[in-house]
Amino acid sequence: MIEIEFYKGINGLCGFLASGHAYSGESGEDVICAFVSSACLMTANTVTEILGLDADAQSDDGYLKLMILENSASAQDILNGLKLHLTELEKDYPENIKVIYRRCNNA
Repeated sequence: MIEIEFYKGINGLCGFLASGHAYSGESGEDVICAFVSSACLMTANTVTEILGLDADAQSDDGYLKLMILENSASAQDILNGLKLHLTELEKDYPENIKVIYRRCNNA
């Protein structure tokens, strides 16, 4: 199962951690993993490369973490878009995706 933890602080969302695998198809053909990976990577790349925000981004096989280190309304919009997208996917694929909410250190 893919678990996506969204972290919320006093200024809104401060990041997310996506980990695990959907196991809904063969490696390289698992469309649920592709849905989640693509959305999370686009979010991380938009925050770090397009907006140029200070952030801690880490990735590995089945793991992607993004923690935004500065407050930004644009980052909030992007993270909320990701949250909406993944919670809708969770409704369609509840056996494969779980969205969790946690507090940031600044909460």
